[in-house]
Amino acid sequence: MEFFNSAVNTLQTIVIGLGGGLCVWGGVNLLEGYGQDNPGAKSQGVKQLVAGGGVALIGVTLIPLLSGLLG
Repeated sequence: MEFFNSAVNTLQTIVIGLGGGLCVWGGVNLLEGYGQDNPGAKSQGVKQLVAGGGVALIGVTLIPLLSGLLG
């Protein structure tokens, strides 16, 4: 049981990290799009920013619920 809880905590850390990284990448693309006045880059940046926030939110809210499955 302890191994499962440890695996869930590790998974949560990885998912939150990936979501945060995607948010940062999206923010860079968004600012680059504003700097070059490129609507395509701005659109892609906003999409990546929102998707990263969603992935991080899943890591914060849904992943911890996995530990309660077997407990």
